[in-house]
Amino acid sequence: MRKTRSTLAVLAASAAAAATLVLPGSATAAAAAAPPPCPEKYVCFYTGADYTGEMCMWSQADPDWQNGSIKCSWSDDTKVKSIKNRGTGSTFSGVAYYHEKDYGNRKGCTKQGKGGNLAGTYTLRSHQWIKGSCGS
Repeated sequence: MRKTRSTLAVLAASAAAAATLVLPGSATAAAAAAPPPCPEKYVCFYTGADYTGEMCMWSQADPDWQNGSIKCSWSDDTKVKSIKNRGTGSTFSGVAYYHEKDYGNRKGCTKQGKGGNLAGTYTLRSHQWIKGSCGS
């Protein structure tokens, strides 16, 4: 009986130690869920404010985020909350983004090298780099 209690105590202590070892791994998994930073020469759109949540990124214009060469899986029903424009070419001044495919129903524009939170009240479906003014 004494050996059984001793064995049970060792097993309980081992289980407790294993549980504590699992918790930091969970924190690492949560940290890994954050999107990577937006790479230079790309425009990145995020489902969360302050460049958080899911991210879709492009280095070129895309007339249809759902059926183009790069598919943004969440764009059909998830509102965009933030954008980062890391474009660097001197040919373009900003990225205009649209609610509809084929650049229909413009919702906004973000100058090159800029970014920030959006109103988060609409979904987006296409974007293109523009030569004209983004506005203020």
